[in-house]
Amino acid sequence: MGNGVREGQVDFKRQDAEPVTPAHLPSEDKQEKKKVLNSLMSGALAGAVAKTAVAPLDRTKIMFQGESCWLSQNEAYRLIYRTYLNEGFWSLWRGNSATMVRVIPYAAIQFCAHEEYKQLLGSYYGFQGKALTPFPRFIAGSLAGTTAAMLTYPLDMVRARMAVTPKEMYSNIVHVFIRISREEGLKTLYRGFTPTILGVIPYAGLSFFTYETLKKLHADHSGKSQPSPPERLLFGACAGLIGQSASYPLDVVRRRMQTAGVMGHTYSSILLTMQEIIREEGLIRGLYKGLSMNWVKGPIAVGISFTTFDLTQILLRKLQHSTNVER
Repeated sequence: MGNGVREGQVDFKRQDAEPVTPAHLPSEDKQEKKKVLNSLMSGALAGAVAKTAVAPLDRTKIMFQGESCWLSQNEAYRLIYRTYLNEGFWSLWRGNSATMVRVIPYAAIQFCAHEEYKQLLGSYYGFQGKALTPFPRFIAGSLAGTTAAMLTYPLDMVRARMAVTPKEMYSNIVHVFIRISREEGLKTLYRGFTPTILGVIPYAGLSFFTYETLKKLHADHSGKSQPSPPERLLFGACAGLIGQSASYPLDVVRRRMQTAGVMGHTYSSILLTMQEIIREEGLIRGLYKGLSMNWVKGPIAVGISFTTFDLTQILLRKLQHSTNVER
């Protein structure tokens, strides 16, 4: 018994020497789970608030993109007014329930995936804990958008159908799924999927890249670690303007392919759809139809989305910190 401790006795010195983790302190796994949960909740709220705010413009844009004749921006706003007169105020939000069913998981997945991809790329490129350089910043955004789009695409298809059809045709979201599956086949739920992914890569990549870059430039030049809410809205608006302008033609192609079954058209591929649009309507008037409206809607929606996400994340962290302190 060279250590001076008899059998049955407790070696208090040895116990004191071992690091003891208090039960109330969260482990790394718990912290990571909380971080993911916070991102999912913040992203879901961000998407819901942003899309609801611009729902009337969003519905009009989809109707715009589905038409083969040229409509000016003034005609678009007159279309909103006529819809209000003929179908009532709440008809301007027709299809918004389908949008919420899609956008809540889409935004939750996209924002959460972006946080995870930033962390993974930061580890890979050696920027752990620091802002990513431009190329990884773009890649993180593109991967986040692609991940979200792949997992929620059928819901986007349903939303597009509800936006361009009278309410008598589809009574609810489930009815859209049933009718499309029965009358057009399950493959129809993924019509327009390829142009969606091709459009998401530049859209999400440039949106997240622009927003993160502007926040970094702001921190470098102002000396403040966090921008104010109005500054976040402005950065998000710039991100939306750049991202949506870059990917807009593919967005038009996607909408045409999604709504072809109810609009009397048949589009078999991206290139053929583009060719038909350009031949019948022209390059600018066809592939950029409704873009001027998107320059109003897009920056507002993306600005609200990014700002809501960031502020919700900050609020949740503060609440969790205060809860841990109280314990």
